[in-house]
Amino acid sequence: MSEATNTNEKKKPPLNGRRALPPNNSNDEENEVPEMEAFGLIPRGFNPKDYLCVVDIHMFKEPHEMNKQQHHTDKYYSPKLIVRRGQPFQIQIDFNRPYKPETDQFWLEYLIGRYPQQNKGTYIPILLGDVLKPGEWGAKITHTENNSIHLSIMSSATCIIGKFRLYVAVSTPFGILRTRRNSATDTYILFNPWCQQDAVYLDDEKEREEYVLNDVGIVFHGNINDIKLRSWSYGQFEENILDACLFLMDKAELELSGRGNPIKICRVAAAVINARDDNGVVAGSWDNTYTYGVAPSAWTGSVDILLEYYSSKQPVRYGQCWVFAGVFNTFLRCLGIPARLVTNYSSAHDNNANLRLDFFLDDEGKLDTKLTKDSVWNYHCWNEAWMTRPDLPVGFGGWQVVDGTPQETSDGMYRCGPASVQAIKHGHVCFQFDAPFVYAEVNSDIFYSRREKNGTQVIEKIDTSHIGQLIVTKEIGGDGMMEITEEYKFQEGSEEERLALETAVMYGIKKQTTQDTMYQPQTDVDMDFQVQKAVLGSDFKVTITFRNKSHNYYTATTYLSGNIVFYTGVTKNEFKKHSFSAKLEPSSSSAFDVVIKSSEYLSDLLDQASFHFFVTARINETGKILATQKATVLEIPTLRIKTQGEMVAGKQMSVTVEFTNPLKQTLENVTLRLEGPGVLRTMKKEFRQIPTNSTLIWEVKSIPKRPGLRKLIASLNCDALRHVYGELNVQIQKP
Repeated sequence: MSEATNTNEKKKPPLNGRRALPPNNSNDEENEVPEMEAFGLIPRGFNPKDYLCVVDIHMFKEPHEMNKQQHHTDKYYSPKLIVRRGQPFQIQIDFNRPYKPETDQFWLEYLIGRYPQQNKGTYIPILLGDVLKPGEWGAKITHTENNSIHLSIMSSATCIIGKFRLYVAVSTPFGILRTRRNSATDTYILFNPWCQQDAVYLDDEKEREEYVLNDVGIVFHGNINDIKLRSWSYGQFEENILDACLFLMDKAELELSGRGNPIKICRVAAAVINARDDNGVVAGSWDNTYTYGVAPSAWTGSVDILLEYYSSKQPVRYGQCWVFAGVFNTFLRCLGIPARLVTNYSSAHDNNANLRLDFFLDDEGKLDTKLTKDSVWNYHCWNEAWMTRPDLPVGFGGWQVVDGTPQETSDGMYRCGPASVQAIKHGHVCFQFDAPFVYAEVNSDIFYSRREKNGTQVIEKIDTSHIGQLIVTKEIGGDGMMEITEEYKFQEGSEEERLALETAVMYGIKKQTTQDTMYQPQTDVDMDFQVQKAVLGSDFKVTITFRNKSHNYYTATTYLSGNIVFYTGVTKNEFKKHSFSAKLEPSSSSAFDVVIKSSEYLSDLLDQASFHFFVTARINETGKILATQKATVLEIPTLRIKTQGEMVAGKQMSVTVEFTNPLKQTLENVTLRLEGPGVLRTMKKEFRQIPTNSTLIWEVKSIPKRPGLRKLIASLNCDALRHVYGELNVQIQKP
């Protein structure tokens, strides 16, 4: 005992004149609970064995037993009891003799953290009662047999989420006798979307199965004209993931008493998911150099990232928006908060939140990259979490936007949300948190302006429909796409949309007017262009079409700029410049082709094979400028996954991954990853070289743990080629 006290002396935190107890913000730390708490002097002949004594406690914590079955926690790969709050669970206590209710008195104690206090909900004594009140702490005896009693215990529907320690206390005339600290009786308590009194209650069973219990999902990426999808393994039930998620709240130093509130949890988690300003989970990198780390496109799921962070306590390198969103989704679903990953196509990153993205052109109509600070992301992923919002007026509960990608600071930290989707749709951006930023991401207008020689700014074009054209998430119970644009905005051009915008402006969103600048759009000539769909490594063409609606004969000096861009819309470099003069006959349309050769783009290609074309044309007769832009993504080859032999839980099976190199160059230092929750732990393999047109075959043996429909996900990664994925649904049979 003396050793233990010494170590405790060392760990005592510095006292602070403002609070009687240090902050209780770690689920991991414990206090020492005395086994004998004497009321005064203990008489000589006192023997604890003479009184009611606890011999054993049965937690019924196996996946097939009633607790985990009734609480939908049977999938968690953990030997401890895991229950959801506001719903009863059962335990059995064995005493040294039959329990006599008339004379024996005992109670249960649940404790969490280092400084448990009853008024903070971190020390919970539970006395026996006759009835269980829904949603309040209580316990009652359901039946007695020999020396054993069965108890039904109800937890509060607002209880703290985390890992509690359980003690049984017996009252004797001379003091309180407690059971010894036993980690086998630790109880995890999670959010409960099945319980009407819980703030995260969701009433549809199909939705609960998808948004809480599904451990794989789909990330939609690419761009609005070419939607691509890939699977992501959330793995919220895998070994140690629950502990890793609880550790994130310790890392964010969220006071334990606040951990029953999903709003607070989402707010601190949005900051701790990214490494900016708090050494959080994932370090972002958007510059295409991923030395000393894993390229964002190589990850196939959240498990490796969370486990690495949990053991190293250092940010895991590297992530981009879908990685932050994938890890965040795992965290939310693991704790029991319904969550989904959402993609917004053509997402505005508006540096000064004025609802307009400014693209500046120079005299010739080319984009001025020095002046242009705003960018349009081809797509941006964030999360929605489901909860009530008692801190806002009625009607703003339900889906809330939370975003862990570091874009802008909020209350001094890189995070975003929770912001009510309903409030964003109706323009009520005054309601916390960060609604104006999300409103701008889905509603900004693009202004193309040009500065004349005399300094006046001329707006050449305003594009009101380019931003937030499509917002999607995975459909319930399938791998398809579900459009949710209507949840965020009214129909483009409708009266309601106008009203929502006026409301947003009233609540302080800056909306610059066009009165202080000249704006006379060109109306008698339309210009548009189409990019041919192409596979990585092949040539393709861009077709520019003009429609001259006037009776005049025009010539247009046309300039096409092809840029290799990050998916965030930020340019790496211009790989194609092409100017030509177009003759436009009156009342007719004409088309012009520009060929893009693979040799022009291959050497500079970035990991999402993303191009951004910018076409400007000056009508020489009127001096008016037409401008339009489009992003396009190349088709990237896929991996093929096959299985051989029978697939039965507990028996060895074989999985092969195949890939053929389509490029005109040898691929070097190639990494393959393969994972499948419940089927195999993540496996990695390095290949030194894959020559042109040759096929790589990798065979893996594994023993699937769980029967049912599972998904295998693979990725291939090297400097010349990224975002190569493959997946396969497999049906694992019962043994």
